[in-house]
Amino acid sequence: MSNVSPSGTPMAASPLTRAVLEIDEYASGMGWDQPARLFALVDTARLRTDEPELAAQLGLDDGGAVAPLTPIEQDEIPSGTPLDEFLGTIAWPGAVAGCAMTVERLMLPPSAEASVPDGLDDAGLARWVSAHPERQEVRMTVAVLRDGARESALRLREKDSPNEVLTGSGLVPGLAEALAATFEA
Repeated sequence: MSNVSPSGTPMAASPLTRAVLEIDEYASGMGWDQPARLFALVDTARLRTDEPELAAQLGLDDGGAVAPLTPIEQDEIPSGTPLDEFLGTIAWPGAVAGCAMTVERLMLPPSAEASVPDGLDDAGLARWVSAHPERQEVRMTVAVLRDGARESALRLREKDSPNEVLTGSGLVPGLAEALAATFEA
């Protein structure tokens, strides 16, 4: 038995991990250098019952086996708006079980932290990181559920393959916290 689905995405044990990998695969199909994307995660069975027309649009009405969570991409995030400010404006209706976001960033290994010059503002730090010889381009997909469950997927540009995606619940804690805050009243 293979641990890869017919679509090429590695199979996952939990519905949230499956959703994160599905979103990662979707984002991967668009290539790199893409803007951040926000997704609502909805219970697929509830979607089929409550919104049959939308379920049909999404190809979920044929009665076949589908994932327990369905990601639905939201409107484009306004360019130039910091993600933390944008996420502070989000409020989800009760039918949304969770949310997810993909975002691309440059990352450095922990060993580079000691060499960060003092006194850099955000723009200066971004320039320094982008010029660093050990920088890595990474796409992060982070999802949270209302119940507090979290999952993340990291894909390095230099290892752009579904079989090279790292998953784990604590990989991007800051973004997970920001997404979880969108469910707080």
